[in-house]
Amino acid sequence: MKKTAYTPECPYNGLPLLPPAIKLTDNIYNKTISANKNLAELKGLAGLIPNQSIILNSLILKEAKDSSEIENIVTTQDKLFKAFSIDSLSLDPAVKEVLNYREALWFGFQAVKKKQLITSREIIKIQEQLIGNNAGIRKQSGTALKNVRTGKVIYTPPFGKDVIEKLLKNLEVYINTNVGNVDPLIRMAILHYQFESIHPFYDGNGRTGRILNVLYLILQDLLELPILYLSSYIIKNKIKYYEGLDQVRSKNNWEGWIIFMLDSIEQTSKDTIELIKAIKKLLDKTIESVKKTSQKFIQKN
Repeated sequence: MKKTAYTPECPYNGLPLLPPAIKLTDNIYNKTISANKNLAELKGLAGLIPNQSIILNSLILKEAKDSSEIENIVTTQDKLFKAFSIDSLSLDPAVKEVLNYREALWFGFQAVKKKQLITSREIIKIQEQLIGNNAGIRKQSGTALKNVRTGKVIYTPPFGKDVIEKLLKNLEVYINTNVGNVDPLIRMAILHYQFESIHPFYDGNGRTGRILNVLYLILQDLLELPILYLSSYIIKNKIKYYEGLDQVRSKNNWEGWIIFMLDSIEQTSKDTIELIKAIKKLLDKTIESVKKTSQKFIQKN
């Protein structure tokens, strides 16, 4: 696909196919090393939790909430936990959308573990579960991303079902092969940019893309469980996130974007490591307390 001039107000049908021509600088390599180090520590630590469903449910619900909040679907943590015991028909829309995220993520995780692939079909299915309909790939014109305060168009994604399907197919090939032997964390940053730029659906693109991140790490055997979520980091750095995407499109500034995403992996890994340590400490304390209580009960009887 021939690259054409990028204009925010016009559909970016000239979005270049992957892989991009990128000069991998020392700054990128250094950040890649530190991000991989922290991610590897997280992977190893996760295996120490005896009941992994505890950490999974806690992290998945937090990520679902944070990821949805980026797209202004806001709910509270306590509502989410209460929702497990409530009839889905009685849930408020925000809670239901967040729980849909959990189901979509779990579907994607099981699909990756079974097939050892991430295909366009799975990506579409994930989006269907997120949104609750099967509208599929965009077929109508008019989709544009705007500044909510000014109304100014900041990006117009590619248009045309054939164009979008070609871009998705190219993305699928990139996800499942590694021509050039590029580090998987760098590739994750690249594929995240590409998916966000393709913006293939009417709704749920951001959430689908963020699920795709963690599924790719699992596919690359950098994680065994879906426990690294970048949404909290993106929320804290939302302006830099969107500026980074725009800088690639308008100025081909891949270095800035890749370093931002690598930093998000590094910092989120550190935060998740501390959370797992806290959970393990609480579990150990609870087990010890139960043992002491049981011993006292046995002695009295």
